[in-house]
Amino acid sequence: MMTEANIKRLVSKLSQMRGAALKLGQFMSIQDTHILPPEIDKIFRRVQDSAHYMPDWQMEQVMQAALGPSWADNFVSFDRIPFAAASIGQVHTAVLSATMSPTGREERVAVKIQFPSIASSIESDLGYIKLLLTAGRLLPKGLFLDRTIHAMKSELADECDYVREASFLRLFRSAEYLGSDDRFKVPWVWDGSTSTVLVMERVDGVSVGEATAQHLTQRDRIDISAGIIELCLKELFKFRTMQTDPNWTNFLWNAQTRQIELVDFGATRTYSKEFMDNWFSILQAAALGDREECIASSLRIGYLTGEENEMMLDAHVSSMTLLATPFKADTPQPFSFGQGSQWADITAQIRAQIPVMLQHRLTPPPKETYSLNRKLSGSFLLASRLGASVDTKAIWDKVVSKYRLGEV
Repeated sequence: MMTEANIKRLVSKLSQMRGAALKLGQFMSIQDTHILPPEIDKIFRRVQDSAHYMPDWQMEQVMQAALGPSWADNFVSFDRIPFAAASIGQVHTAVLSATMSPTGREERVAVKIQFPSIASSIESDLGYIKLLLTAGRLLPKGLFLDRTIHAMKSELADECDYVREASFLRLFRSAEYLGSDDRFKVPWVWDGSTSTVLVMERVDGVSVGEATAQHLTQRDRIDISAGIIELCLKELFKFRTMQTDPNWTNFLWNAQTRQIELVDFGATRTYSKEFMDNWFSILQAAALGDREECIASSLRIGYLTGEENEMMLDAHVSSMTLLATPFKADTPQPFSFGQGSQWADITAQIRAQIPVMLQHRLTPPPKETYSLNRKLSGSFLLASRLGASVDTKAIWDKVVSKYRLGEV
């Protein structure tokens, strides 16, 4: 089945699905891509590298449906060739007219245009992908594919609503969130944006994943990594609202302003206080080496049922303890990420636990943890990509010292 010709055909088909295929590729790599059979992993990696733009006539249809037949009158200029494409839509450069601009001046903007029919095709596309993955029984049962598909369906539906995304851009831009933190910049949103066209301030930073990022100074690497790790913890334990997509292109570094520019809030999730109390208790217990509390909190949150064997309990506690290593009191600081570092050893040890958990897991992880773990792991992976050494314990203490269990 998995000949090179068949792989090419599947990549082509899945690339047309855009959102569904890309989202599943992200979900499957929550813990580690090594849980996938190589041929399946190869397909999703190819799909994520494939960027497809809609033809100009189709883009015109979307813009007219969203902003009216005179949509171009809102702009002084509009580049009809997109500069980026993602799973849900493509992005164009434009200049918003002074009469439309929130600043009263002509302003450069990024215009995100949603691919047509993305929202309505989610269920059928996910059904096709599920059939593909289950036909040959290639995936281990411990992945709980049905639960994964259900969580994906919900996330994709949210990400297709640009009005929802705009609300989170405004929230994170507020003084209560990041508006008063000079280390970050969140673009403003044009009030004329709709559920399928999102117009926001154009920023000038460079993706930390691009080749030019290799020229960053060590100070830059530390500041970027520390900022994103601290932001991740604040999103969890202060805001209880997290932008959960750790894709490199969502984090831009502006060397002139020395700010991290945050440009994509489509994958933002909110968490209840009850859930976060339990998740905090798990991570804190893991950092303290408290096995019993780690298990008790995992039972409350739904990671465990209480019927697991010792192999599963050991693997679960071990993986959480390893994940919490950067925040332990006895971990030497600053903590080193990157090749040949302590974190590289930790990821290898976590990877070794995955087959045990896939074999002995009795219940799927709580739905909230799919995206949460992706972001936390992605923050560490970003620091690894930059080869940074960060005082992670100081960041942990700074954020969690203000967290109170049970208080709203």
